[in-house]
Amino acid sequence: MSDTPALEALVRAVPFAGELGIALEEAVPARVRAALAWAPEVCTVGGALHGGALMALADTAGAVCAFLNLPPGARTSTVESKTNFFRAVRSGTVHAEAHPVHVGRSFIAVRTDLRDENGTLVGQTTQTQAVLTDTGRTDAGAAPAG
Repeated sequence: MSDTPALEALVRAVPFAGELGIALEEAVPARVRAALAWAPEVCTVGGALHGGALMALADTAGAVCAFLNLPPGARTSTVESKTNFFRAVRSGTVHAEAHPVHVGRSFIAVRTDLRDENGTLVGQTTQTQAVLTDTGRTDAGAAPAG
């Protein structure tokens, strides 16, 4: 039996992702994979997938990755997010793959690569998530255990 929540439960926890049509494909602490299919409703001029939709895909994968790396009883919130866009997406499905690059007591940093159906890198997001304890603060001010 796994401690990792079911994919369906994770998607329900992020209703905006469901509204956009984001699907989780895999979710374990070391890697989260998600996908977003091209649709005219999430495009901008010229039929390109809207940058906000791509950022939402990356943010969703990254946030789930951070959540899966939290200590028991903690919550997370994005405190910083940066996205680079490399290519437009005008068809197909974009696949996100998020990996933790730092898991600390106060912050978790996650990098998410966005690739088109051909595996071409179309964008990359790096985000920092605060680790929130019962008091709603980051763990930075907590007394050390021991």
